[in-house]
Amino acid sequence: MEWTRSGDDLFVRLDPGEEIHASLQALADEVGFDAAAITSGIGRTRNSTYGYMDDDHVYHRVNLEGGSELVTLQGNLARRESGEAFTHLHATFSDDDLKPHAGHLFSATVHVVAEIHLRLLTEAIMTRCPLVDSEFVALKFG
Repeated sequence: MEWTRSGDDLFVRLDPGEEIHASLQALADEVGFDAAAITSGIGRTRNSTYGYMDDDHVYHRVNLEGGSELVTLQGNLARRESGEAFTHLHATFSDDDLKPHAGHLFSATVHVVAEIHLRLLTEAIMTRCPLVDSEFVALKFG
């Protein structure tokens, strides 16, 4: 991973073998920020797992084996009550037949490159807290 900063903007390049969530969480610890909006991401990933949450608050996962284009990436980063960085990301992928796949991003390993923009929210107080009877980890402010 390499990154550059311009004010409250970070631009990150992830390299082959790096997992997107883990890399962005490590970046938060390295740079020392607690909140960010992930506004864009493009590149090529492999072995990506995405899905959705149903009406009963249960996540369903789909594995996209092999390589695919990362067409969009967006979400946010906040800290858990324990202080660990937590990323909530959604993504759109395109397989090699140009068929789109989209949803909540559980994991994706960079295959060629991922280029990601984060806007640091330097004055925001955001915390991720588990909800009772839900797999969702809610975003709370203040």
